[in-house]
Amino acid sequence: MSGSDIIIGRTPDISIKIKNSGQIIKKFENVFNDNLQYFLEGQYMNFFKPFMKIKGIDANHISEIYQDIQIKLAAMHGTEFDVVLMYTIVVSSLTTSIREIQFNDSLQEIIMKARKQSVNLSKKQIQDKLEKLFMRNNKDLSILYNLSYIDALAESFNYLKTARICKIQKSKHINLIVDIVTHSNDQISK
Repeated sequence: MSGSDIIIGRTPDISIKIKNSGQIIKKFENVFNDNLQYFLEGQYMNFFKPFMKIKGIDANHISEIYQDIQIKLAAMHGTEFDVVLMYTIVVSSLTTSIREIQFNDSLQEIIMKARKQSVNLSKKQIQDKLEKLFMRNNKDLSILYNLSYIDALAESFNYLKTARICKIQKSKHINLIVDIVTHSNDQISK
């Protein structure tokens, strides 16, 4: 996706063009590439340190990601795997963790707004409705996943105009989701 300014949801059914998003992904890739030597030398914590500049990532998150990777590699013990496969596991775990941290922040915002709009809905009811929307691949929830991610990367790499555009788009989709969650069970069934 590097070089492209198209943000795609969890499926290609929904996408948004956001200027500079391709450059932002390229900068993120460069953090991996610039620290590849640490990875190759087995200095994984040194490899991970530069990722703490990503919004929402701190030493605790890095430690959790490192533990997750150790578990995955331990499960592969005794099998033959090369450095490329190992690197793929590391990149995938790190990227997924960053995405999930940002997406979970957006979900918390949805829950907070939905509770304000509809005091009759409990947090559990809202979470259940969100789960149903997620399972049905709701387009707003789908795009919010990657919008949240790009927003965090844009802020982290000082692309403030792009981050502002992402925040506007996130807000739009969050509000649409809140409306669905608070106004109708019928819309979730669709």
